Amino acid sequence: MRGVIVAAFLAALSVTFFSYAERAEAGVMVQIDRGSQTMAVSVDGIHRYNWRVSTGRAGFGTPSGVFHPRSMAAHWLSHKYYNAPMPHAIFFYGGLAIHGSYHIAQLGGPASHGCIRLHPSNAAMLFGIVRREGMQNTTIVVQ
Repeated sequence: MRGVIVAAFLAALSVTFFSYAERAEAGVMVQIDRGSQTMAVSVDGIHRYNWRVSTGRAGFGTPSGVFHPRSMAAHWLSHKYYNAPMPHAIFFYGGLAIHGSYHIAQLGGPASHGCIRLHPSNAAMLFGIVRREGMQNTTIVVQ
C-alpha cells in the first residue's frame, strides 16, 4: 500500500512539474537589443521573428528592464508629440509603447522619444500575436 501511495505522489509531482515547465516556456517573449536596434520575438519558446527597430535617441532613452504590456490600442495618436500616429501600440511603461512607425528609413538606429518603433506591418503582426496569446502571457525585455 505504501508503494502505491509513493507512486501516486511521484506521478502527481511529475505532472505538476511538467505542467509548470510547459507554462514557463509558453507565451510571447519580445527581446529588444538597444545596441543592435533589433527585436527578437519568440512564441511558446520557438523563435519566430527578427526585426529592426528604433529606440530612444540621445536624451530620450528607452528604459532597460523586464516589462509586461499594460494596454494595447490598434489606433493611437500621441497626445504628447503633436498627435503623431502610433499604430498597433503595445504600452509597457508609462506612455512608452512598442508601435508602428512610418519613419521606416530610421529603423535600425535610435530615433524615438523612448518608444520602440517598428515597421507598420511588423507592428501589426506583433499586435496580433500579443492579442491572441494574451498580455498576461507576454514578456518584454529591453537590454
